[in-house]
Amino acid sequence: MAPSTTVPTVSDIEVPETLLKKRKQNEKAREERLAAATAARKASKAKRKVIFKRAESYVKEYLSKEREEIRLKRAARTSGDFYVPAEAKVYFVVRIRGINEIAPKPRKILQLLRLLQINNGVFVKVTKATQQMLRLVEPYITYGEPNIKSVRELLYKRGYGKVNKQRIPLTNNAIIEESLGKYDILSIEDLVHEIATAGPNFKQASNFLWPFKLSNPNGGWRTRKFKHFVQGGDFGDREANINKLIRQMN
Repeated sequence: MAPSTTVPTVSDIEVPETLLKKRKQNEKAREERLAAATAARKASKAKRKVIFKRAESYVKEYLSKEREEIRLKRAARTSGDFYVPAEAKVYFVVRIRGINEIAPKPRKILQLLRLLQINNGVFVKVTKATQQMLRLVEPYITYGEPNIKSVRELLYKRGYGKVNKQRIPLTNNAIIEESLGKYDILSIEDLVHEIATAGPNFKQASNFLWPFKLSNPNGGWRTRKFKHFVQGGDFGDREANINKLIRQMN
């Protein structure tokens, strides 16, 4: 028979109640975390599907619009008429002049347009009021009608959002959804569509975007920068030619 010992075995030692409670709490918290992570994964998967479907529908919309325009041009040519394209809905405005010798009124308009620095660019909805404003500050800016490609390139390459008054790069869709989710803008493609088509929430989308900080154009400005575009200079309305300038400055 083995001699009896006073040292208790592992099975004899009782675990303190506080430790048991802590274990239970940790287990419960772990289960809750796992459940939350699973739910988040499911929600994210569903959201990705929605975003993908929307992007597909936008591509179809852009293509059908393009085809319709080609069809109308051909029809006009066949019947011996002229095809007049629809007026621009959105302008991309770039500031090309600095701060020296600016009268108070144009200075205020440039502040309202958020064009505070040279080579800053913003999207502006075309209305009678904005056209009058642009006419008043024409010597300091150049503007035109951007196409889908230009809007997409600007947002993907130089897109920054205003989050809590801070300039945050648009690295993922969560940043956009957090600020514009209430306007049903969930992804960068939604944002591109809203800006390019001047949608109902254009104002909110445009205000969310920080003014674009562009580089000087490749190859430089024209020799007479401060003449109107049609006179061989750079300022004023350049219509579809703004897309070429965006490529050079982006």
